[in-house]
Amino acid sequence: MATPASAPRSHGSSVTADIDYADLYQRWERGNWQATAIDFTQDRIDWREKLTEEQRRSALWFYTLFFHGEDAVTNGLSPYIEAAPLEEQKYFIATQQVDEARHAVFFKRFMDEVVGLGDGTMAGGMDATEGLLTWGHRKVFGYLEEVAHQLHHDHSTEMLCRAITLYHVIIEGTLAQPGQHFMETYLEQMDVLPGFRQGIRNVALDEQRHIAFGVKLLADEYAKDPELVTRAVTDVIRTVGPWTTGLAAPPNWDDSYFTCFGFTHDELALEGTRSLEFRLRAIGLDLDDLGRRFPLPMDLPLEERALRGRKMLEANLIGPDRPAVRDPEAVGIMFDAIRRQADPSAVRPGTVIQWDFTDAEPWYLTLMNGHTSVAQGRPPHADLRLEMAFDDWVDLFAERADARRLLLRRRLRPRGDLRLFLRLPKIFG
Repeated sequence: MATPASAPRSHGSSVTADIDYADLYQRWERGNWQATAIDFTQDRIDWREKLTEEQRRSALWFYTLFFHGEDAVTNGLSPYIEAAPLEEQKYFIATQQVDEARHAVFFKRFMDEVVGLGDGTMAGGMDATEGLLTWGHRKVFGYLEEVAHQLHHDHSTEMLCRAITLYHVIIEGTLAQPGQHFMETYLEQMDVLPGFRQGIRNVALDEQRHIAFGVKLLADEYAKDPELVTRAVTDVIRTVGPWTTGLAAPPNWDDSYFTCFGFTHDELALEGTRSLEFRLRAIGLDLDDLGRRFPLPMDLPLEERALRGRKMLEANLIGPDRPAVRDPEAVGIMFDAIRRQADPSAVRPGTVIQWDFTDAEPWYLTLMNGHTSVAQGRPPHADLRLEMAFDDWVDLFAERADARRLLLRRRLRPRGDLRLFLRLPKIFG
């Protein structure tokens, strides 16, 4: 077993070069705090007398997302300990599991003692708030459970990198930390809920250690095998991207859930987008030279990247709801996403695929020598035409429908090169 002093340092990103696993463990010992010792006396008064009804509604919804998230991540950490190759990594992840349990206890106490929900037990608190969870939250944390199960049976480096990307980079670094920052900021400005402020400040400090650990591990592995880590990171981002967009989508897109505390959903999304880019660069990924199929449109301004998901989700082009809203800007974003996903090396140069909608203007995709383009209208020639209703195509794009069923019901009718039709899964990954 390696001693803490002999644990290897990162040879990847300069951001992680001075992070040491043993030091992260020591930070945990120095930063220990007690969720059961926080005094919520003033919080109970503030909740009833200082917060408006609108603010209580918003806080309950937003804090519920964290409460259930903390419970989910606590349950899913054991396979990470099993799969970590170094003893120092295993020890740190064990401290992280303790942290996550402590965070869940903190949120349960707030729900019970301040809000008055639940019966004092963890299960009671979760049952009382479960109905507030969003589609995106259920999808992301359902996938986390699936990945943890896979990691339990597959301790390979690639599987570990996928799991670390999902947990430490996406869930903690992109989704949780920006939300914690906004919570702490507006409560400080309002000077309310002192117990909750103390707790969320401690939670945020714990999360900083966790994120640093995940980024360091990925940077260490990237220094050994850049292709493997890039593939793992890319696959996870491609899978969870639509779900993360919907995780903090307020009910009925009512932005007052955010504005009642002085910020907006779009500001939260921008902070998450910025945070993700920073962590990916810290791992060592050259985001300017990753190839055109990387699931994030890195050639676009940060602000535009942050808004694309919301525009598609509001138009029901992703997410659980239908029918699609035929907003021209959102539809254009959807087809641009299709263009970016397509692999031109999978077909002969000049291949054209047309979406021949029965109830909407057609679109077509051209794949040519490493380049792809999309346009609205009819091309002079199409190698493959997909005849279908617009809503049926959107259901396929949003993974709400199965192509085989649409084929059997003749709601999807391919015309032209049927061998090309069979290659669509390879073209679009």
